[in-house]
Amino acid sequence: MDVNVHEAKTHLSRLLERVALGEEVTIMKAGHPVARLVPVEKLPHRRKLGWATGEFVVPEDFDAPLPAGIEEGFYR
Repeated sequence: MDVNVHEAKTHLSRLLERVALGEEVTIMKAGHPVARLVPVEKLPHRRKLGWATGEFVVPEDFDAPLPAGIEEGFYR
């Protein structure tokens, strides 16, 4: 479905409902396509927290200052 910018602004909610049902909407300006509304692909399942429990250990000195030689390489 093609609509002009004015119609898209006026009827955005209606257009989004159509897009949610799988339809693509092309927004036209002066007869030329400028944007396309398309349905969002379904997101994969949510990530499970703690799935890597026990696979690694954060060392006690994790947030200790870096040695001078390494630290100097970051400040150029």
